[in-house]
Amino acid sequence: MKKIMIILTLLISLNAFAQSDMDDGDGTVPVDGGISILLLAGAAYGVKRVREYRKR
Repeated sequence: MKKIMIILTLLISLNAFAQSDMDDGDGTVPVDGGISILLLAGAAYGVKRVREYRKR
């Protein structure tokens, strides 16, 4: 199962190349609300793990 997941990850990532033509942009990276969602999810997971650890 692990080998299948690795192969699928590699095959999916083949299409995830960055743009090669950088002349038409201003060179900045767009940052949106997705980062805050990821930070909140990480914090919630950390709190959950700490609570589980303290119960033991």
